[in-house]
Amino acid sequence: MEQTKVEWLNFFKFTQNTMLNEIILITTLSLISWIAWKILIGHLENIADKTRIVWDDAVLHGVKTPVSTLIWLWPGTVSLGLVLQRYFNHNFDWLSSLKIILLICIVVWALSRVITNFEHQILERQGRDVTTVQAVAKLIRLMVIIIGILTVMQTLGLSLSGLLTFGGVGGLIAGLAAKDLLSNFFGGMMIYFDRPFKVGDWIRSPDRSIEGTVERIGWRMTKIRTFDKRPIYVPNSVFSSIVVENPSRMTNRRIYETIGLRYSDSEQMETIIEQVLHMLKNHPDIDANQTLMVNFNTFGQSSLDFFVYAFTKTVNWATFHEVKQDVLVQIMHIIHANGADVAFPTQTLQIEPPLQTH
Repeated sequence: MEQTKVEWLNFFKFTQNTMLNEIILITTLSLISWIAWKILIGHLENIADKTRIVWDDAVLHGVKTPVSTLIWLWPGTVSLGLVLQRYFNHNFDWLSSLKIILLICIVVWALSRVITNFEHQILERQGRDVTTVQAVAKLIRLMVIIIGILTVMQTLGLSLSGLLTFGGVGGLIAGLAAKDLLSNFFGGMMIYFDRPFKVGDWIRSPDRSIEGTVERIGWRMTKIRTFDKRPIYVPNSVFSSIVVENPSRMTNRRIYETIGLRYSDSEQMETIIEQVLHMLKNHPDIDANQTLMVNFNTFGQSSLDFFVYAFTKTVNWATFHEVKQDVLVQIMHIIHANGADVAFPTQTLQIEPPLQTH
């Protein structure tokens, strides 16, 4: 009896030592593989830095961390299987599925990082449409994640056909329960496809108190920064039911001013209008190809009014006001050079002589 116990004890020690040796061996191989990967990726990064192609940097940076993680986690699952098989006499087929799921997650993670790196590199280039680049990157990442989830489900033995059938009914229920969320999602899709505005545009709506610069277009809402630096978060579904004006896409800015001369300057009116029109046609910041009008308009209560209608070449708000100021100052100089002046509200008081009595 005692001999049997000794034999079992020796077998247990032998088995335990064998398992421990295997785990140490696996860990050592993992360390060697990790060091080799670090050396390899460092060498590849040095080569990529010397090339003019930027895509290789994005790929290497994207796969660097996920592969390092896989080098440690994959042997870790093998060691876990050895420990479980040593102490538990059960079937551990789920460990094989766990390894496949781990591999799928690593691939999805690496692809997402590569897509993000591509997005950042494209945005660093001048002249790129930020809204379009971000939309395409989001769609590709979403597709990668969905494919990864479906692959994991297939690995776990779930029937995708049954899942899709259940998803049809569940999607109807979820759609009714989250109709606002879905309307915002599709509203965001319409913004990406129709492109009424993009990130960086100045937009406003005459229907709502919305005016400012677009900072971010998300799947659910759009972030707008007002001119007093307050953020406004607008659900995307709102843009499908309101009028949106995009002043950032103006080709010109308009100058429309009415100027009044004194009634005593009526003889100089035609000369002043001709000189103002000539000045505008030759002004370097006025677009002469657009509508350009200077005409006597009306007899005011205390002035002879003429209007100036012109368009600047610039659409920048600050530069526009500088051009407008220069135009108005030159008009004032023209008026004064002709011995006239700008009218101001006046009243003429006529006093009747007193009636004479006899």
